[in-house]
Amino acid sequence: MLSGKKILLCVTGGIAVYKAVALVSKLSQSGAEVKVVMTRSAMEFVQPLSFQVMSRNDVYWDTFDEKDSSVIAHIDLADWADLIIVAPTTANFIGKLANGIADDMPSTLLLAATAPVWIAPAMNVHMYEHPAVLRNIDRLYEDGYRFIEPSEGFLACGYVGKGRLEEPERITELVVSFFNESRVLPLAEKKVVVTAGPTLERIDPVRYISNFSSGKMGFAMAEAAVEMGAKTVLISGPVSLEPPKGAELIRVESAEEMLQEVVNQYADADYVVKSAAVADYRPAVVHNQKMKKKQGASSIELERTTDILKTLGEQKTSQCLIGFAAETTDAISYGKGKLESKNLDWIIVNDVTDPGGGFGSDTNVVTLLSRSGRERRFPAMEKKKLAKQLLETIVQEGQKH
Repeated sequence: MLSGKKILLCVTGGIAVYKAVALVSKLSQSGAEVKVVMTRSAMEFVQPLSFQVMSRNDVYWDTFDEKDSSVIAHIDLADWADLIIVAPTTANFIGKLANGIADDMPSTLLLAATAPVWIAPAMNVHMYEHPAVLRNIDRLYEDGYRFIEPSEGFLACGYVGKGRLEEPERITELVVSFFNESRVLPLAEKKVVVTAGPTLERIDPVRYISNFSSGKMGFAMAEAAVEMGAKTVLISGPVSLEPPKGAELIRVESAEEMLQEVVNQYADADYVVKSAAVADYRPAVVHNQKMKKKQGASSIELERTTDILKTLGEQKTSQCLIGFAAETTDAISYGKGKLESKNLDWIIVNDVTDPGGGFGSDTNVVTLLSRSGRERRFPAMEKKKLAKQLLETIVQEGQKH
């Protein structure tokens, strides 16, 4: 399962070191090549020989002990690894990493590492909940480190709570899943353009026309595209959402601005997910000064905005074009009409009056329609989960044809 994968295990000083020996055994049995680096505190619990026997590789603990004079050990190990796991990780070591301290072999090589780093904490429950430890964990997460959460149970100190190092079997499962996903990312080397949120059409300096779109579904689609390996461009109207990490965010305001940005990204796109709720009309005249109230009724002349989705359908070459249809009545019928009239490959239809979905909701209920006649209804579920299932279905169906 892990044949050819190179895993570097950094072991720090805690009673859970004995589990690290079992972890090396499990990873090796799964086909991985494992090398171990220890802190001197870890050596107080388990001798390097145990790791050497299990890994069949030299064990490193002294930054200045260069076993091969042709390389610098801590740099060579950092470059060698496909994945680095720190298990168990003490509160002290987490603090050192968070502050860039390099005073032993593991902390020094981690500063030189470019491979993904997973941290598996193990400590007393009160230590794990201490504000300083939580602050350091947050900082490391922001720096790109990922964590294997400790489990709850009886701790060596006698307490019962969260702080037990995750079991070696479970860590091995996570490693296998990580490399399997890395191998088969369905949108690797593909470009996905996602539009999201509402557009804002100005009337004067203080008033505008817009709609209730929150952008949540579009942002979820962009996040799913990133997770599936795509180069993702997210073009968003005015929203207050945090953009998904790994996506290029382009902020726009009006329908015209969104049109220009989408057209600029269209030529080399593989997939375009048009989930933005673009205004169909805009004021024919935009006033430079605030309009004053007048006696009696008033009206604003509106003009049509350019239909972005139809424009993309007319210009389509090899792109997979995916539209959204937010309807309040006869949603499927209207969705099928848009699918044909705008030259789409897929359309995602949702009735915004459904209590399980709609604007602003964290869940959604949709029906996916394809140009080939496929129709699949997705029940109410969290938008992030739904986005992943929608993209996976679209990609898988595309690969069949």
